[in-house]
Amino acid sequence: MTPIFAHTSSPAQAPGLPDRAGLGLKHEHFIEVLETSPDLGFFEVHAENYMMAGGPFHHYLGLIRDQYPLSLHGVGLSIGGEGSLNREHLARLAALIERYQPQAFSEHLAWSSHGSVFLNDLLPLAYDSATLHRVCEHIDQVQSTLKRPMLLENPSTYLQLERSTLAETDFITEVIRRTGCGLLLDVNNVYVSCINHQRDPSAYIDALPLQAVGEIHLAGFAEDSDSLGDRLLIDDHGAPVDNAVWQLYEQVLARIGPIPTLIERDNQVPALSVLLAEAQHADWLLTQVRP
Repeated sequence: MTPIFAHTSSPAQAPGLPDRAGLGLKHEHFIEVLETSPDLGFFEVHAENYMMAGGPFHHYLGLIRDQYPLSLHGVGLSIGGEGSLNREHLARLAALIERYQPQAFSEHLAWSSHGSVFLNDLLPLAYDSATLHRVCEHIDQVQSTLKRPMLLENPSTYLQLERSTLAETDFITEVIRRTGCGLLLDVNNVYVSCINHQRDPSAYIDALPLQAVGEIHLAGFAEDSDSLGDRLLIDDHGAPVDNAVWQLYEQVLARIGPIPTLIERDNQVPALSVLLAEAQHADWLLTQVRP
């Protein structure tokens, strides 16, 4: 399988998305953002929240898009699903990208649908040759339809499938090699998955194709324990970025330099000022590695 898009030092980071911190745009903050114009590098939105013709979400996003670069993040393509991609969903996504011309588009290495049933979750894959071929075919279809490279996000996982014959990092590396897509490095997902599976987060990151990173995500997690009493982390996007994730992020920046970085908060969304403080901290860390 030949890559559709040629590799560069950051293959899926489109011109215009600055090496700064951004925030996920929440409807609670629409008016405050427009009234205060906070000093941010970009905003990111979930594509599926805007797959309608009109309404207040589009009204506000259009105004904010006039002021800020935009990253579009998909959660419903089911890149890892066993069936074909939903052509109607992909067409709506293409129309949304044509409408807003985001500087980056990303999706998850996961599946969320089976036949006509859509599951409101991002479910894990078996990392084997059959899944590898299918994921690459799906990414090729997405990139051909959208006429642009996409970023593929590493997942947060809570179980491992016995059918897997490849390490997750090897699987991701091969997908990027075959398709020419980029990597959305979710540092929180790395930490969550590695703690859950008792692995070394730094070693996981070292095994990734870091030259392909086009955007970074940072988020918070919830903590529980499993049936054996071991730590169980849940990627709930409902808390501030944990200190351990900040430390891992600093290690990444030391390796690859400044990369556009998103602070994610999807649950228990606080005041905009709270999120801006986290973004400012990320911005400060980015300045420490900027040439």
